[in-house]
Amino acid sequence: MAVTEPVPEGILRRQSARESAARTYARALPIVPVRARGLTIEGADGRRYLDCLSGAGTLALGHNHPVVLEAIRGVLDSGAPLHVLDLATPVKDAFITELFRTLPPGLADHARVQFCGPAGTDAVEAALKLVRSATGRTGVLAFTGAYHGMTAGSLEASGGAYDVRVARLPYPQDYRCPFGVGGARGAELAARWTESVLDDPKSGVRQPAGMILEPVQGEGGVIPAPDAWMRRMRQITADRSIPLIADEVQTGVGRTGAFWAVEHSGVTPDVMVLSKAIGGSLPLAVVVYREDLDVWQPGAHAGTFRGNQLAMAAGTATLAYVREHRLAERAAVLGARMLGRLRDLARDFPCIGDVRGRGLMIGVEMVDPEGACGTGETGGIDAPLADAHTDAGLDTPADGDGVGARAAKPRTEPQSAPVTAPCPAAPALAVAVQRECLRRGLIVELGGRHASVVRLLPPLTITDEQAAAVLDRLADAVAAAAGNHDRGKGRSDHPQPNPLNEPSRPGRPPGRVPRQGGRAERAG
Repeated sequence: MAVTEPVPEGILRRQSARESAARTYARALPIVPVRARGLTIEGADGRRYLDCLSGAGTLALGHNHPVVLEAIRGVLDSGAPLHVLDLATPVKDAFITELFRTLPPGLADHARVQFCGPAGTDAVEAALKLVRSATGRTGVLAFTGAYHGMTAGSLEASGGAYDVRVARLPYPQDYRCPFGVGGARGAELAARWTESVLDDPKSGVRQPAGMILEPVQGEGGVIPAPDAWMRRMRQITADRSIPLIADEVQTGVGRTGAFWAVEHSGVTPDVMVLSKAIGGSLPLAVVVYREDLDVWQPGAHAGTFRGNQLAMAAGTATLAYVREHRLAERAAVLGARMLGRLRDLARDFPCIGDVRGRGLMIGVEMVDPEGACGTGETGGIDAPLADAHTDAGLDTPADGDGVGARAAKPRTEPQSAPVTAPCPAAPALAVAVQRECLRRGLIVELGGRHASVVRLLPPLTITDEQAAAVLDRLADAVAAAAGNHDRGKGRSDHPQPNPLNEPSRPGRPPGRVPRQGGRAERAG
């Protein structure tokens, strides 16, 4: 009698045999989701997982939120057409009205919206074409570590590409500052570099068509841009008549603790690229821009699937729910709390090099504490430059604002003294943490320059209790991965303190990290 192959294993085997080698998430997350609600996914094997990937940030309200399902059913039951190209419909009109209601001050009153292909990369392509058409120029300013999509133009502006039309600028960060100083001084140097590239006639960079940036680099490792640096980029581009494009594909719709991440710095860009959460879990992407840039002729940019009525209805419901229930403010408060507890965890685990993020966009960088961390000189920063951030307004963000903090090996003040260099990235350890998380019923993403950053993108609807469970499982996974890592190097087992400051409970030895649900819970 033939042995029947278990359903999940059979599906995974067929996927491996039939799908492209380019598949990514499926390799790290060998699960077969069959049901989902809110933060929870249930696999075909009956196990449940807490989903902190959220469709790479797409699911602002989590899986199958009732208001989203109701909006979709409303369109289906109404008999309205589902595919209408770019024709006007009541569904589209409602979506645009709600979208414009949320836009940053200064943009909504004089904005145009372009529906394009349904992915964020399509919106980036449209934005680049738009500013090139409006300015008559071709070049683009982009930043190291950027990620803007997978189509040709988007890849040109992303961090891993090389193209003569794209000038690459330094993106400020603390832990791995390209100038070795971090903080306000590092941001000041990055801003000066940008000004020099634009104003030096021999820099090799012609006047560009636009500058594109992410207010928080997601795939680049969850690196929030300093607010003052964002304002400086706005001033630099405005002074030189360079349109500023804000890529809010992953940061938008409340993710960072403001409805749009540019609002943290009070910046109003000329162009905003939007996708992911604006479709309420369905494919939708748009470009919103100043009306004076609207120089396109009819048909200059089109796309067959730019009239997705179900996505617009789901998007309208999502935007309204986030706005009415103040989920951005909730993300700011809960995100700051989660960052604080993760920094406590970092104090007990030297393999956590940095904890950073904004709102519910959080990154934990894994490092090798036994590597050549050492110290590095500041590069001879002179006295006037050391104080330049005061005049430029490039202040260091407060530790509690959720922007980021080095959890281990902090740099010292003043910056003229030697500073501690970051430890080497540990991508294998990050993979091990992701694997241990999955064993405990927690889905997390990896990213960063060296693929060593464990990323958390929970839905904005996550409860306090669920957030605690996420952190408990992550702490347990870090302890397990670090212990295995140490044993692999021939060291003694890693200690297992109580990094999240939980009180001891009956039946659990003091100092153990609490494990909620242990391995992935079974349904029922």
